[in-house]
Amino acid sequence: MSIFGSMKTAVSGMNAQANRLSTVGDNIANVNTTGYKAVSTSFSSLVLPSSGGNYNSGGVQTSVRQAVSDQGDISYTTSSTDLAISGDGFFIVQGPDGTPVLTRAGDFTKDDEGNLVNAAGFQLMGYSYGSGAPAVVVNGFDGLVPVNVSQDGLTAIASTSGFFKGNLDSNANVAPVAPATLPSANLATTTTDTKKVSMVAYDRLGNKVMYDFYFTKTAVAAAPPPAPPATAATWEVAMFRNANAATGGATSFPYSAGGAVGTGSLTFDANGKMTSTGAVNITDGVTGQTIAMDFSGFTQLGAAFSGTGTPNGQAATPVQDVTIDGDGIVYAKYEDGSTKPLYRIPLANVASPDKLTLMSGNVYSANGQSGVTVTGFPQTNGLGTIKSGALEGSNVDLAGELTEMIEAQRSYTANSKVFQTGSDIMDVLVNLKR
Repeated sequence: MSIFGSMKTAVSGMNAQANRLSTVGDNIANVNTTGYKAVSTSFSSLVLPSSGGNYNSGGVQTSVRQAVSDQGDISYTTSSTDLAISGDGFFIVQGPDGTPVLTRAGDFTKDDEGNLVNAAGFQLMGYSYGSGAPAVVVNGFDGLVPVNVSQDGLTAIASTSGFFKGNLDSNANVAPVAPATLPSANLATTTTDTKKVSMVAYDRLGNKVMYDFYFTKTAVAAAPPPAPPATAATWEVAMFRNANAATGGATSFPYSAGGAVGTGSLTFDANGKMTSTGAVNITDGVTGQTIAMDFSGFTQLGAAFSGTGTPNGQAATPVQDVTIDGDGIVYAKYEDGSTKPLYRIPLANVASPDKLTLMSGNVYSANGQSGVTVTGFPQTNGLGTIKSGALEGSNVDLAGELTEMIEAQRSYTANSKVFQTGSDIMDVLVNLKR
């Protein structure tokens, strides 16, 4: 047995307990850090070969383990931009150097530019709806941009499309053959069986533009006897600018400024299902815009006329609030009550979250041991749900850490006694010479 060996073993034991105290200190210091994941120290023995009756003491080495996959408690707040993940996954954030990293810390607030930034200064990344509904890039961070929820200024979006759905009464009379009976003729003698409904759209400046829609049955398909009376029919849809309607008379006809801004035919089979495409365009020379209308949602059944519809676009209204749902979609809520999706926040995950590389700011980066990063939208592919107005707390068990601290202190003291005993034996050997 080597006295020096026993002393070195004691030193390795003290170093190991010092490492243990370091992890305990980190955990206690971050017990209130949002999304912090506890670290712990694992011990493994170092054995030196022994021969005969001599035993060579080895030592101990430590490795740090992370409890990244352990969920922390979720508490609710009053800020809609505070985000917590319930389940697996990480937010993708970007530091000042522009490198994407992962975090569970969702304490986001707006900076001076309107970007969502957490307490460590990392920007939340998401996919923009600027070019339509986004698609996720599953194996990378391409296409991600900082999520900006600035509420300054007004936003106006011109209408480019719209839809109508409802029912056209199969029992309506067919309009007389005379062209003057059809709304598209823009005369004051339209048939009483014509049905009217209106819809508000938006021009390029966000002004509201109302359009009147007229539906008139123009033909019924003949059925040879002894078949029952046919119900297959054709309807005309004619559209006008409401601002051009006649005033002071019994009807809105005739409309000024050129009459109809769009006409088309809707055809139905004997079962009341539409057989035409239902596509009719509004071409408005005043606003200089074309609105592609979709009437494919109509049926022709033996029930009263009904019709509802809506266009896309948006009036010039300010953003009043920002909301984030469990799917990660960031909505702007406008003063008029309408909403519009702005971004969709993805989540990322790896095969072994506990092996991620921990970095300053409570963020992680992938490495060879953690596996490759896979990105997806919340509630898909095993990823968790985003909770708005909530924060995930640290998963540190404070009572357990205090117990660990006491144990580490006792073990450190015991190892120091081994070292001190070896030192005393060395003194005895040195004094033998005297």
